[in-house]
Amino acid sequence: MLSALVAVAAVGCSGGDNDEEQPAPETTAPTPPPTAGPPPAPPEEGACYDLTFRQALAPTSGRKPTPCSDAHTSETYAVGTLDTVVDGHLLAVDSRRVQKQVAEACPAALPRFLGGDQAALRLSMFRPVWFTPSLAQSDLGADWYRCDVVIVAGDEELAEPDASLEGALDKEAVRERYAMCGTAAPDDEDFERVICGVEHTWRAIRVIPYAAGKYPGEAAVRDQLGSPCEDAGLDAADDPLDYQWGYEYPTKEQWDMGQTWGLCWAPE
Repeated sequence: MLSALVAVAAVGCSGGDNDEEQPAPETTAPTPPPTAGPPPAPPEEGACYDLTFRQALAPTSGRKPTPCSDAHTSETYAVGTLDTVVDGHLLAVDSRRVQKQVAEACPAALPRFLGGDQAALRLSMFRPVWFTPSLAQSDLGADWYRCDVVIVAGDEELAEPDASLEGALDKEAVRERYAMCGTAAPDDEDFERVICGVEHTWRAIRVIPYAAGKYPGEAAVRDQLGSPCEDAGLDAADDPLDYQWGYEYPTKEQWDMGQTWGLCWAPE
């Protein structure tokens, strides 16, 4: 789950003076006892929750929903049903196969909820997180999964939106407020990724997708960013003779989890 809230790593910058936890093993869930009560009600789409950063990373959540008009940090944008039966066997809710299903379904559903395009989402601080029933709830027959959207405001901090995030990337003011910015250049030791609605000095300005396939290696992903990110930095500069630019590229671990793009940065 942690990877869901963390963006690309490994960086580089230049002046332009014209020069997750390991997945759980596959297990089989115990059959609920005959005396088990009814399963707890599934969560509802559109519900809001006041979660801490750590609570948003957890695989299950016991928090009760809060009115969306009150302070909150997450909004449920999709609820689905788990497929826990394979070849006639009931799988545990925390098995690798069941968790993989949710880890694919929730990110795939987020763009439809937020609107905008893929580049806008990747240049934002919106992140999907997901939850499944606890083992005790699963034993009672709960078979749902819940997808929430959160906004990573800064280091281990979530933003508190004041309205529903449905269609957020179609709204210029909201898209601008929650875009991805930095407190310093991406290769600076003091760099912290923040929303653009707070004080910042750099901005993520362009997404560079890589060709599908296996991770080509750190040198290859880094080298593919130099020219396009320099061009992006030039386009964003006030002075074409004196400008800076930077980039971030994915690690192999991030690539394997679906993050197959790099980011270009420029000072603002």
